[in-house]
Amino acid sequence: MASPNALAGLAMANIGMAILMRQSLVITALFWLATRAPVTWPLGIRRHLAKVYHYGGIHAGGACAGTAWLALLVGSLLSAPGDQHPPALRWTASALLGYLLGMLLSALPAVRARHHDAFEKVHRYVGWTTLLLTWGLAVQLGPSAGQDDARGGVPESALLVFLGMITASILLPWLRLRRIALDVQRPSPHAVILTLAGTRAPFPGSAMAISRSPLGQWHSFANIPAAGQTDFRIIISRAGDWTGQFIDDPPRHVWMKGFPTAGVAYIEVLFRSVLYVATGSGIGPVLPHLLAGRVRMRLIWSVRSPRATYGDALVDEILAAQPDALIWDTQRDGKPDLLQLSWDTAHDMKAEAVICIANRALTDAVVNGCEARGLPAYGAIWDS
Repeated sequence: MASPNALAGLAMANIGMAILMRQSLVITALFWLATRAPVTWPLGIRRHLAKVYHYGGIHAGGACAGTAWLALLVGSLLSAPGDQHPPALRWTASALLGYLLGMLLSALPAVRARHHDAFEKVHRYVGWTTLLLTWGLAVQLGPSAGQDDARGGVPESALLVFLGMITASILLPWLRLRRIALDVQRPSPHAVILTLAGTRAPFPGSAMAISRSPLGQWHSFANIPAAGQTDFRIIISRAGDWTGQFIDDPPRHVWMKGFPTAGVAYIEVLFRSVLYVATGSGIGPVLPHLLAGRVRMRLIWSVRSPRATYGDALVDEILAAQPDALIWDTQRDGKPDLLQLSWDTAHDMKAEAVICIANRALTDAVVNGCEARGLPAYGAIWDS
């Protein structure tokens, strides 16, 4: 049986990987590396590099593996003779395991979908508690470090250094907490367009988390920078209690933390030509790319009463950037067959890839349908 110090090291390594896979700087660095491939490379290579946004599997896998290693550590401590390990060490490891299991249960897809607010609170407050317990565990394992070194364990110094890196990763976004003034446009009861003034515009294809209060709910939205401007915009559509309250009673300020995080559409530069497919407020993550115009592209936007919902200014801005855009008014023309429409348009423009920003059902239908026909397609995967 491996030593407690070695088991703790394996648990921390996996849990640390799970935490780093939610660090904005790490995510953006992965996107940057994946998109260094030139478009002259074979499409078969580029289409796989574009899967970089599947990092959520590493987050979930690291959390599960780390919890499993911790369970082995707890089993080792509890099965050892009573005088071999201090009771405080056993209690700390057991409590840490219990908290981690609670976090895993709250993250199950069925539980998370039904109790999303509770899931967020568990991950935040229980997560902070587990960090403190992990420090306590690492410090208590210290006295056995010399023995563990001889048995091939992990030195105490290595555990503490790695734990310090994990702690810094968690604290860093909060060190960039700031209050941002808003200019709010409400073109309809369904949507608001926020302009965040006095802060540097993030790069196209990124998202930032905002909240009405630092300890309240945090929601990520795509940043819409405009050429030549330092301000940027966010589109919020009615899609639940939080967004509904925000639209009905918009605040004058929001809180923002952390760094811009690259989103799925950032992968567009891996292709010579891209078809964007968006529904409703999905135009928010797409619009920065339309304005940037870094690749040859075309847009299909399926939306209910676009001008009445989002305003003439936004629709005119889209058409100015993409005169060939197909804006499908579902109020007037009914819901389209987005898969067939996407396939026909992609074939017509010789698109190398399709990027779909829609709800889960439509995203799965378009992405899986295009992939089944041999056309690379990408969209959110809701994997963690």
